[in-house]
Amino acid sequence: MKKISLVVLILATGATVFAQSPKFGLKAGLNISKLSNVPGLNWNNRLGLNAGALAHIHITPQLALQPEVVYSGQGAKYTINGEEHTLGLDYINIPLQLQYMFDNGFRLQTGPQLGFLVNTKDKVNGTDSQYFTSEDFKSTDVAWTFGLGYLTYSGLGIDGRYNLGLSNINKAGGNTLKNNVFQVGLFYMLDNSHKAQSR
Repeated sequence: MKKISLVVLILATGATVFAQSPKFGLKAGLNISKLSNVPGLNWNNRLGLNAGALAHIHITPQLALQPEVVYSGQGAKYTINGEEHTLGLDYINIPLQLQYMFDNGFRLQTGPQLGFLVNTKDKVNGTDSQYFTSEDFKSTDVAWTFGLGYLTYSGLGIDGRYNLGLSNINKAGGNTLKNNVFQVGLFYMLDNSHKAQSR
């Protein structure tokens, strides 16, 4: 956690000293989420949505910082006592991406992410089971993100990202439980001048 905080501080300081004015955008997409394995439970993928806003801040023509605020529907599916449960963990995530931008519109990105758990629901056939509740999970989550994006001159882009959970979110027992989420979606830059200079 201390290492992540140091990275965030260094990146934020660099942005303050060297960066241009931020350009803003909106994003939305699909989550494929899963929890790391716990003995006795076989976790399967759960589909969810993500949506939020971003600020794109150039440090150099090729490097940029991109802080975001994103709602992210995460969790997993699992079967116990012959019943399939859908565990929904809703987060407000704040990723900070360091991006390297190629001239052809592609961009590589990586960086830390801090998440805040805002809702938990465990359902069987659409009915709350209360097998897991918010009391079973920690209120914060730390992850590291890796991704690839592509931005067109129109300002519309596509983004693929993997969020690797670093922190144990299990509050109820001794097993380690981590979020692992693949995200794919679209984003749109709102600033016309940025569209022309984006690549």
